[in-house]
Amino acid sequence: MRVPGTTAQVTDRSTRAAIALRGARLSYGDRVLWDGLDLDVAPGEFVAVLGPNGSGKTSLMRVLLGLQPLSAGTVDVAGGNRRIGYIPQQRAIDVSLTLRGRDLVGFGLDGHRWGLGWRNRRERRDRVDAALESVGATKYADEPIGLLSGGEQQRLRVAQALVGDPEVLLCDEPLLSLDLANQRVVSDLIDARRRTAGTAVLFVTHEINPILPLVDRVLYLVEGRFRIGTPAEVMTSRTLTELYRTNVEVVRVRDQIHVVGAQHVCEDEPHHITNEAV
Repeated sequence: MRVPGTTAQVTDRSTRAAIALRGARLSYGDRVLWDGLDLDVAPGEFVAVLGPNGSGKTSLMRVLLGLQPLSAGTVDVAGGNRRIGYIPQQRAIDVSLTLRGRDLVGFGLDGHRWGLGWRNRRERRDRVDAALESVGATKYADEPIGLLSGGEQQRLRVAQALVGDPEVLLCDEPLLSLDLANQRVVSDLIDARRRTAGTAVLFVTHEINPILPLVDRVLYLVEGRFRIGTPAEVMTSRTLTELYRTNVEVVRVRDQIHVVGAQHVCEDEPHHITNEAV
């Protein structure tokens, strides 16, 4: 069943969307994650992707990365996969790992080839150094990444995503497990990139408040249903009640949004929206 959503419009910044989905459907057997999804993300636009566990947020990332085919519809990413930067979730790294910060960033250029694909080694080094400098990571570029803090490691992942000069930046829960200070640092780095280079940002998160001042629009996914619009349009009691099909209250406290509601179950994975920020 085609579920109506609000189709995004490309802004005047470009005549071509950086990301374009038309009639997109993704299903696994009888389970439909989303259907009839029309979405244009303009160059320089910051779109947050929200929803409970199992709603298809990370699957959307996989579709855009070319790792997961759509069940129906079309997807187009400006520049193709070579012009996509990807920032994964923060994960623990073994302290014994001797890989240096600059090595991790270099993977964004040449993967596992360790520079063998670059005829001009100086150009490669200069690009890695520039990416490190852009995120304030020069001082620990030669440190083993296993000895760095979570925030320092995530700075390097941002640099790795940016070193290839992407037109599209896909962020899959990049603030997870970071403290508030490092959440702000990583968010601001991503925001600075889209403002200075016109990079389109699709940002998957369970917590919108750290990025709320940066977000242009929200894509909210719930059990095959979705809504697209500005935070003021989507993050309302009425809209979320319709999506979750249960009473949900959205409370705004100063500059934060809090969602209060009943337990919501998606397949076998429970998702709670009880007195906590989205």
